[in-house]
Parts: sequence; structure tokens; C-alpha cells
Amino acid sequence: MSFDSFIGNSAAVQTVRDMLRADRMPGALLFTGPEGVGKKTLALMLAQAAVCERLKDDSCGECPRCRRAAEMIRGAEEDLARRRELKDSARRVEGLLYFDLQLIAPITRYILSEQIRVLRQVAYTRPFELPRRFFIIDQAQDIHWQAVDLLLKVMEEPPETTTFVLVCPNAGELRSTIRSRCQRVTFSPVDEDLILRLLKERTQVPEPKQRLVARLAHGSVGRALAFDLPGCLARREIWLEFFQSLSGGLGARARTPDWQRLFDSTRKLTGDRDSFDDILGTGSELLRDMLLVLESGETAPVSHVDLVPQLKAWAAAFGFAGIVALKEGLDEAHRLQIRNVNQQLGLDSLAIGMVSPARPGQPAPG
Repeated sequence: MSFDSFIGNSAAVQTVRDMLRADRMPGALLFTGPEGVGKKTLALMLAQAAVCERLKDDSCGECPRCRRAAEMIRGAEEDLARRRELKDSARRVEGLLYFDLQLIAPITRYILSEQIRVLRQVAYTRPFELPRRFFIIDQAQDIHWQAVDLLLKVMEEPPETTTFVLVCPNAGELRSTIRSRCQRVTFSPVDEDLILRLLKERTQVPEPKQRLVARLAHGSVGRALAFDLPGCLARREIWLEFFQSLSGGLGARARTPDWQRLFDSTRKLTGDRDSFDDILGTGSELLRDMLLVLESGETAPVSHVDLVPQLKAWAAAFGFAGIVALKEGLDEAHRLQIRNVNQQLGLDSLAIGMVSPARPGQPAPG
């Protein structure tokens, strides 16, 4: 796990290498930035490099300490996976045992108090095998509120031989007293051209769709490499049908909407409750692209780069007010889903409300 293999965020890599060269490892670090840009990976690389016997600012991967650190990482990841599979949530914290290099992450919806309690117990003992102990807390924003005070107490008086690395997409989700005790390392979205190169080298994404995937990954290498292109295109196709049906009933040349087609599309949009959040996310992305096209025309930095002509046509038909109304309708659909309300009725009502003002003698939206 050499730093040379890390993708993107060269400034963050340089920051941790400088720490190693100066032999000044903070008691607590906060790695923050977008999901999927390698925050946890770099934290694990740092921990292994810090104990390497041969190199000052990297890990050789071959010395006994590097090999042992790698074993500890694998062991921690396997233990987390095993605990998450247990159906009895109470048993997930039984027999917790922490290595000198330990990955701590949610094993239910949260990182539980018992996980942090064991961290505190181990932190003040001397490392068992390595010269320094690292606790890497992934998704630190998910620490249960009852466990935050436990972590804060150990961070207020950090052990000399222990470093805590908190990994969190948005530092603002952490309590200010936690943030103030950490040295922050900020990550940025990975450059689109680099993601394109990785898609070409490591995936089977068809070349005509690689730019689309790179844009929809929003700077996340992890999201790009695991991107479900068929699923995305299937969700998008339903929205294309919905927007096309809806736009036909708007504007100066509006015709009577194809109500059957329109309501069929709302039925498809709401037919799979398990994937409804993803479907709403796709719709929101398309509406965002329409707003960008309204503002900047065909040069707009849209996500759905292969749909610019359609986006331009829909943006003109809906207008700013219509796009905003649609976005508010999608937000309301998300809220209603939590209350188990019929989603199709909501989208049907939204569509009717959009088209009705465009009937003869009435002004069109926007």
C-alpha cells in the first residue's frame, strides 16, 4: 500500500508524508471530503507507513511490521463484516478485540458505545506489537450520541503512542469539540480526466458512456468504478418518458397531453419502492441539468452529457418556475415516502398541476 499507488488528492498525500518525514504524528487527525475519494484508504496507508522499518515516509510492504500491519487491517475488516451479518444486534459487540492498527466503523446504523469503550480501554495501554497504535474511525459522523462523550474524553488527553484518525465526509456533522482536537486533512473530488482513464483501464463501461459515468461519479473514484450503468439508464429512461410527455402539454404550441402515457410513466417511477430514492435522485440530477442549461446553454457542465439537446428542449418548455416546481414535487415525494403515502398520486397531481396552467387561455409556467 505505497503512497505512489494512491489516486488523486496529491495535496492530502503530501500532507501525511510530510508528517512522517518530520516524525511529528498528531494525536488526532480528521480526514474529510467527498465520499469515494480514498479517505479511509489513505488513513490505512498512513498507519502502515508510520510503522515501516525501512522507509521514512512510505511503506515498503515487505518488512515484518508492514506485513503485520496488513494482516491487522485484513483482520479488522473481516471482523467488521462478520459482526454486521449477525442478526442479533446485541451480539455484534460481544468479544471485541482491537489490534494495534484497528479499523472501527458502524456495525449497526451507528458506531456503538461499546466500540468506543473498548477503544478507550486499549488506547492507554502500550502497543502490543507495533511502535505506534492507530485507531481509524470510518464514518465518524455515525458515532452514537451516547458514545461521543466517551471518545471526547480520550481525545482530551490522548495517549502518547496512539493516533486517532477520524474519517468523515462532512466535518460539520461532528461535534465542534471533536473537530477542535483534530488536525484536518481535506480531500477534493478527483479530476474527471483521471476518472475517465480509470474507467478505460479498469472497467467494461462502453466508451460512448464513459464521460456520462465520470460526470455522474461527481469526482468519486469508488462511485465511478462501481457504477451501475444499466440501472442508471433504466431509471433515466422512465424520467425521459415522463418529461417528454409532460413537455408536450406546455408552451405556446401545447397540445392535449397524452394522459395515458404520462400516468404510465408515473406508475413506473413509483413501482419499485426499494429503489425509489435512487429514482428520485436521477430525476433531481436531470432537473439540475435543466437549470444549468437554462443558465449556460449547451456549454453547461451537465452530468447527463449525452442528453444536452433534450435537456435544452425541456428547459425551454418548463422554464425556471416549472423546473423549480418539479424539484419541489420530488422533494415532497421523498418526504411522503417516509410516511408511506401513495407516491403515484403525488406525482400524478404534480403532472396535472404543471399541465393545467398551460390550457388554452392560461399562461404557461416560467
